[in-house]
Amino acid sequence: MQLSTSSELYIQQHFSDVVEGEEFLSMSYDQMVKLISSEELTAPSEEKIFESVIRWVKHDLGSRKQILPQLIEHVRLPLTSRDYILEKVLDEPVFNSCLECKDYVIEALHFHLLKSDGLITIPHNIRTKPRQPGGTHKQVILVVGGLGHGNAILDSTEFYDPKLNQWKSGPKMITPLYYGGLAVLKDNNIMLYVGGHKYPSTTCKSVFVLDLSSELTSWKPTVDMLVKRQHLGIGVINNYVFAVGGYDGECFLNSAEVFDCRNRKWRLISNMSTKRSGVGLGVLNNLLYAVGGFDGISQQRLKSVECYNPSLDKWTTVAEMFIGRSALVVGILDGVLYAVGGHDGFHVHRTVEAYRPSTGVWTTVADMHLCRRDAGVAVLDGLLYVVGGSDGRCVLDSIECYNPNTNTWTMVTASMNVPRNYLGVVVIDSLNFKTC
Repeated sequence: MQLSTSSELYIQQHFSDVVEGEEFLSMSYDQMVKLISSEELTAPSEEKIFESVIRWVKHDLGSRKQILPQLIEHVRLPLTSRDYILEKVLDEPVFNSCLECKDYVIEALHFHLLKSDGLITIPHNIRTKPRQPGGTHKQVILVVGGLGHGNAILDSTEFYDPKLNQWKSGPKMITPLYYGGLAVLKDNNIMLYVGGHKYPSTTCKSVFVLDLSSELTSWKPTVDMLVKRQHLGIGVINNYVFAVGGYDGECFLNSAEVFDCRNRKWRLISNMSTKRSGVGLGVLNNLLYAVGGFDGISQQRLKSVECYNPSLDKWTTVAEMFIGRSALVVGILDGVLYAVGGHDGFHVHRTVEAYRPSTGVWTTVADMHLCRRDAGVAVLDGLLYVVGGSDGRCVLDSIECYNPNTNTWTMVTASMNVPRNYLGVVVIDSLNFKTC
């Protein structure tokens, strides 16, 4: 069977139907390898691909059995479930009699073992990465927890698909939380919810992890921080998670700590020069920027900004903002740091300022449509999204996005299912999000 470009595309997009036909069994070895190694292959699961390979081999067992290891090399067994490997793969007689194939089973089970052990670094190769039909991962904006109407502490999550302009529900948290920090690491596979506040009046040092590549996507507790923190800033540099400032329930904090996911330990880093609760935190050029916040001393909020260099373990003061802000959000887009909304001690703002390290100065950009404090921020497809928050009177379910090319804000027509402020927001790959 001669595979033209159009027929290749058809087979990749209709894999489940094609593999049930007799023509599939007549494919050559080269055609089979080209098909199952393709990033463009659209299949319901790697289980289906494995079963199709076994069916193809059994059709001419005498001549094809010896090339089974070369085919299994292109099946992403680590992305199948552990139970499937133990109950189906190892029980398949053709596979079980192939000694070379056992190495791929060991690799897959090792992958599952490391995932179950929390945040230990997992070795990655082509078999541990989801296929990418269309060439790229589709990304979504995920929101976690927060405070809703009537000061209800939320354990729900939801995600926004900009291609569909829809919000859908995600996996519930273990406990309702707000005022925490949310971070994504390890190629968008691992997400952490750090610190926060829970009912009735407890500031947390707890950390919860969500493995987005798991068969069953659910939150699990992991290693606590060293210091209780709510209203903190959180950022990620090279898979190190930084928790900065905040409030411990009694004192405003200038301390900061970092989590190394390789050894699963938190350690303190140098203190900031200023205590900052409700601080905006951004990562730009592998530096942390702690923007604004509240030091607990004066009624007015902070204009000051500090920059942390991890290689020097040192904070340095940079240019001040025009307006003092706490409960702001900070987003990074195209090498520019945006300080968005927040509260100055008297009013909630819709104003936005931009900082370019190359010039070392702040400039004003267009105002948002709504005043927002304690919102969430995400950058996706060249746009800066600001999600939820409070306008000082009401908790918001609305979203708006900023286009730096036109210096304009646009209201997103799809609102969240639940109004939220003090929420966590990140961008994730939806192909890794099993509930999508």
